[in-house]
Amino acid sequence: METNDKRGVLVADEVWIATALLHREHPERGEFTVREIVDRARREKLAHELRPGVLLHASQHCVANKAPNPGRYRMLFATGRSTRRLYRPTDAAHPSRKGKITPRRDQIPDRYHQLLDWYEKEYVPRGQTESRQLDPILALRGLGKEIWKGEDPDAYVRRLREGWE
Repeated sequence: METNDKRGVLVADEVWIATALLHREHPERGEFTVREIVDRARREKLAHELRPGVLLHASQHCVANKAPNPGRYRMLFATGRSTRRLYRPTDAAHPSRKGKITPRRDQIPDRYHQLLDWYEKEYVPRGQTESRQLDPILALRGLGKEIWKGEDPDAYVRRLREGWE
């Protein structure tokens, strides 16, 4: 017996679960149409029947890079007019979007907990944190470090300044 039953699953969480399942089932694909997400939610049957809000959440309410209307979730990222993928903490989000990125573990059925683990360990690349997404300068940290490996900074500057007189 699961500790969380189908009746308590939020529509936003249903959309996230359907999208995560698509990513797991089709790892070669980076995005899915809104229709595919809705159809996957219908097949998963998290609610007795597909709720009308699933389409609206996949189109607008869960989409981090769209203006909130009124949903503020950051669960999906629009890669095109009608294509979506799961949101990553380093993705650009609308500044008014401050909502959750994934379902809360205690609010979804136990059989989907492994999706949360997969998202944290595999889908979101290592080192990506929300603070980097909020500060684009911090996101540049370490960029190009292989170019300067083994180079003494003072010796480099001296070399550049040779013949300046």
